Amino acid sequence: MNIGLDSAVPAALRDRWRDESVASVWLRPADWYHPAVDALALALLTGQDAAAPAEQLGRARGYDGVGVGETIDDLACLYRTTGQPEPPRAVLRALCEGWADAQAGAVAFGTSLDPESGLPTQQYLAVRLAEAYHDARDADFDHHLVLVDVANGYVDPFARAARSAAVGAAMTSTFGHGHPMATLGGGVFAVLSRPQDDLGTHLDDLHAEIGRRVATLDVGHATRRPVRVWVELLPSTHEQAVETLARIARP
Repeated sequence: MNIGLDSAVPAALRDRWRDESVASVWLRPADWYHPAVDALALALLTGQDAAAPAEQLGRARGYDGVGVGETIDDLACLYRTTGQPEPPRAVLRALCEGWADAQAGAVAFGTSLDPESGLPTQQYLAVRLAEAYHDARDADFDHHLVLVDVANGYVDPFARAARSAAVGAAMTSTFGHGHPMATLGGGVFAVLSRPQDDLGTHLDDLHAEIGRRVATLDVGHATRRPVRVWVELLPSTHEQAVETLARIARP
């Protein structure tokens, strides 16, 4: 069997890993899955270096508010399902470093991060909007929201999480960390653009990057086609901008 090409193989390991973890150490079964578990499972099955995907998983767990002890115990469950008594030290260290980075990032943001997309929440974007309005108080306010809607009806939690991860990574890759962005819920995302931004290029790049990442994670069936990307000029006051976010956001 060609493990590298048979997607059912890492999925089978993932399911055994989840069963072992939920039965013994994991506190909230509904939030166990993250796309990072697939990358780590595949690395183990194909003999690749597991440190990098372990770091990504640790970061995802830290974003989700999972304690470091529960995170380490969950990793140990994975290795037990493959017949190994414990994770290698380098993999365990990478997991903990990712977890610590996420915790430090959450403190810096001063708000919670969405565990699926890795983006801040709507409340964070509202705070950053207030800063933008304050900085532009002596000039015309010419900022826009770039909005993305990938919702495609009901999808299972695994597919939704992978889709959110794809969009979050695409937005960060396209706009960079200097642009405040957030998930608004229900498959809707937003990023604050600056007056000097080349919106036409950014929108084209974002469309392409979302498409590429959705294909990589095989969640095209869970993603709106075509993905809806549009731009809204922000109103003249912060209060009106917050109302705009509330109107766009989904419960």
